[in-house]
Amino acid sequence: MGVVEALVQVASLLADNTRAALCGALLDGRAWTARELAQHAGVAASTVSEHLTRLVEGGLLVEHRQGRHRYVALAGPHVAELLESMAAFAGPRVPPRGLRAAAVSEAMARGRTCYDHLAGRLGIALKTGLVDLGVVNAELAISEPGTVWLKELGFEPGKRVLSRACLDWTERVPHLAGAAGAFLCGTFFERGWVRRIGTSRAVLLTPEGEQGWRDLGLVS
Repeated sequence: MGVVEALVQVASLLADNTRAALCGALLDGRAWTARELAQHAGVAASTVSEHLTRLVEGGLLVEHRQGRHRYVALAGPHVAELLESMAAFAGPRVPPRGLRAAAVSEAMARGRTCYDHLAGRLGIALKTGLVDLGVVNAELAISEPGTVWLKELGFEPGKRVLSRACLDWTERVPHLAGAAGAFLCGTFFERGWVRRIGTSRAVLLTPEGEQGWRDLGLVS
């Protein structure tokens, strides 16, 4: 498949409001059932099933079956970074209508997960703290002291790209993705330093997290 054909395929998959909403929900990094996604998108389960099939066939989602249940998730962090970058490229956000929508929008901008790493103002604060500590440089590459710092926290490098910049769609600057970003996000959740707000992908830094970040030197 050539570049043009590939672009057309991806664009056609995401041009539908329902399919875009499904992908947006899955940016939280978790696997959802078709029924859960149908409730989230406000459409019939049969309609969601058709859309999910197209997204799986198009390579944006992967399917997992457990007994009678069908779970779907993003095909990987590369899809999350694509979606986040496309949202940032789209231009200024349209102001939400209604108090609830405004509250959700503000919570997402304050802090959220972008697949398996942190985004929003919280993600940018983490990136800034890491740069100030010398863990990463301005291009978000891990430094030698940063490698030691991460190892002391329990990080074990694998085959995945160690670090990469992911354009934040609300802040319009890159946050940290890659194996290091995923490791830090997972560590913060495990320690109770970060927690989800309801069932959305919005997150917040807990009081324990604020102290933990200070202890690590991420904030003053």
